[in-house]
Amino acid sequence: MRLDGLNGSGVRRACNRYAWDYGRAATALGKPVCPIIDAHAHLNGAETCRVYAKVRAMFGIERTYTMTQLPNCDTVRQEMGSSVRFIAFPTFMATSRYQAFRDGYIRVIEEFRDKHDARMLKLWASPRLREIIPEIAALPYGATDLAEVDAPWRIRACEVGERLGMMYMIHIADPDTWFQTKYNDPKRFGTKLEQYAGLERMLDRFTNPWIAAHMGGWPEDLGFLDGLLTRHPNLYLDTSATKWVVRALGEHDASAVRAFFEKWSGRLLFGSDIVVQEDHLKPQKTSQSPMADLADSPESALDLYASRYWALRAMFETGVDMDSPIADPDLMMVQPTKFDAMSAPKLRGIGLSDEHLRVLYRGAAESVVEAWWKRGG
Repeated sequence: MRLDGLNGSGVRRACNRYAWDYGRAATALGKPVCPIIDAHAHLNGAETCRVYAKVRAMFGIERTYTMTQLPNCDTVRQEMGSSVRFIAFPTFMATSRYQAFRDGYIRVIEEFRDKHDARMLKLWASPRLREIIPEIAALPYGATDLAEVDAPWRIRACEVGERLGMMYMIHIADPDTWFQTKYNDPKRFGTKLEQYAGLERMLDRFTNPWIAAHMGGWPEDLGFLDGLLTRHPNLYLDTSATKWVVRALGEHDASAVRAFFEKWSGRLLFGSDIVVQEDHLKPQKTSQSPMADLADSPESALDLYASRYWALRAMFETGVDMDSPIADPDLMMVQPTKFDAMSAPKLRGIGLSDEHLRVLYRGAAESVVEAWWKRGG
């Protein structure tokens, strides 16, 4: 793959540090070895879905599993048709998030299943819940019915999912960089390792398939993930959260990452975590979403979505060794005197074989997620 000749947009952005024309970049990559299933995205809004659909076609993505806010599902379905499938997801925009993650989520799961044929539910178990939900923030660490991965309301959500024939996705832990900075009070947030004790209990209790998003929440420690996958045959990982995964995997030797992906072929699913929302199309923002400021025009939204697919495909398919085209503010958060807002980590390609790419891009999703949707009932 040649990187020269990609200039064309003329606009340097956090998602496009080299001012590339991402259309040319997609052409330089070529078609993937097979149509790709993105097992992890967040689609909202009609106009932005049209921008996303253009990007998806550029990079060979055929189907998207999306965590869409429940009120937006009809709009997304109208734009994307049968090429999207919905994952039940808490309503972050609710007046009371505490209620939305407790009994409110039970009702949301049931509506996603009944109205939108969702066969998977998401547990969002980031330590950040202790910041964004006041009722949790006011309690001592551990003294809550919600914050822990296996807290009563999460168990109830999984019981409902089990009754409805659903599988599970979970956001567990967060980047090491956050535990060094945002979560550096273990009395409040717990250690990173402590996040997983409850997850392992849940994996044993609920035997339907689980997908642990963002490389299981610990791409910085492939040895830990190896043990987690060994202990729990119902566990799968997705590759979503592109900035985080590129940074973390780039810190390993490329041969070690390649060996991990080859060993666990069939248990790893392609996912991007692309967030698509209407605020990306205009400078004036109407939501409080932390993602709203990532783009402010159709052109910058296209760059934002395309950057994630380009980085993931380049990492998996090629032997590239370069600074990522995506700026990563976590670097500056940890080392503010060394990095700035436009600094980027290394993107190191692992050059998977076509055989392993086919499984990562499609085969694993077909064997577990697509098969689960076809079960019916």
